[in-house]
Amino acid sequence: MRILPTLTVLAALAVTPALAADKSAKPTPTPTPAPAAKAEPQSEKKPMSFHDLTANRLDGTPEKLSEFQGKVVLVVNTASQCGYTPQYAGLEKLYQDYKDKGVVVVGFPSNDFGGQEPGSAEEIKKFCELRYKVTFPMFEKVKTKGDGQSPVYEFLARNHPAPKWNFHKYVVGKDGQVKAAFPSAVTPDSAELKSAIDGALSQK
Repeated sequence: MRILPTLTVLAALAVTPALAADKSAKPTPTPTPAPAAKAEPQSEKKPMSFHDLTANRLDGTPEKLSEFQGKVVLVVNTASQCGYTPQYAGLEKLYQDYKDKGVVVVGFPSNDFGGQEPGSAEEIKKFCELRYKVTFPMFEKVKTKGDGQSPVYEFLARNHPAPKWNFHKYVVGKDGQVKAAFPSAVTPDSAELKSAIDGALSQK
């Protein structure tokens, strides 16, 4: 009897369905990893009011401008060698007349216009005190425009005209928002400036 060939055929028949089943089975797909979420670029938080800012006094001491919260602030970019420099006297008089009502004048020296404030902080301090008897707060020299613009002036000029020359004036209300802006030619004793200050004083 030839048994071996028969066994071989039977074995083949037994294996064939298994092979067929293997071929018909679909391979399990490998899951594709989800793309990593892109990190949102962190934008620098912009100040919401004048009171969110900090500036250095002439002696280099940092001062939070929240110190002026609840007061009306007249911000002026000053210079020692400008045709408008005599306005220092008017600014000091305005400060003396209004400080008890809740108004403060602050000066930010700047060399942006005509190079008319070249001095050091110490020179600026002596000039203001000796020539014009300035007692209102004076801060370090800043850039009011262009590259390196002071955060203070970036805020002030956000919704109002930027300074075009020395002694540009901003009236900041008790809430830290700019209420009005005036060009250099508007003097500290002008009716329109005083009207803006009085209006800001009447607001909460």
